[in-house]
Amino acid sequence: MNVTLSFEETSSNDVSIMVDALRASSTITLALDNFKKVIPCFTAEEAFNLKDQFGGILAGERGGKQLEGFDVGNSPSAVKDLKTSKDILILTTSNGTRILENMTSKVLIGSMVNAKSVGLKSIELASEHIDVVMAGVRGEFAIEDYLASGEILYWISKNLNDCELSEYAQSAILASRDYKSLKEAFFNSRSAKRLIELNYLDDVELCSMKNITDNVAIYKNNELSLYI
Repeated sequence: MNVTLSFEETSSNDVSIMVDALRASSTITLALDNFKKVIPCFTAEEAFNLKDQFGGILAGERGGKQLEGFDVGNSPSAVKDLKTSKDILILTTSNGTRILENMTSKVLIGSMVNAKSVGLKSIELASEHIDVVMAGVRGEFAIEDYLASGEILYWISKNLNDCELSEYAQSAILASRDYKSLKEAFFNSRSAKRLIELNYLDDVELCSMKNITDNVAIYKNNELSLYI
């Protein structure tokens, strides 16, 4: 099995894992405790149109800030604790949902919070190539995505007998092994500093936690639901 790490665009026609560690991947993953599906979209206007069509809860941000008229921001803490009878979350974000738009492989959603589970599920699903894809921030490398990808890649390599790892993937695994240093890097990242300024410290803490859920979302027909 070929296992690689990419930035923004996948190199696999088989299985890709999208990683936007702060915060879309964690929001999607934890939302599936409360919602049957998450519908990602790419503009606020599209989100409002989807709500008119399907109902549901609106979640979204631009530049880290909750969008006007939305029920919640792109906040895994808020989504995790949300009390609602509605079963659809409509989500638009600056980075993660944008990356999904151009993926044609089978796509899973990965983060620190589900790294082990998404790694194991990707092995079940793939036949020849798993590519872990970092979303980044507005076209730039994001250290939190690199480290979360390393944690995911570690679990893939640990549980895959015939594993051909790219050197980029190997370097991410090595970088992710010291959890104390990893958390420090998360909190010192540009994304985290921005979120903390916006009073989302709880989100940064939550997104840096390892393997706290078995939820794995799969992207099919423009929707995200639990991969069973």
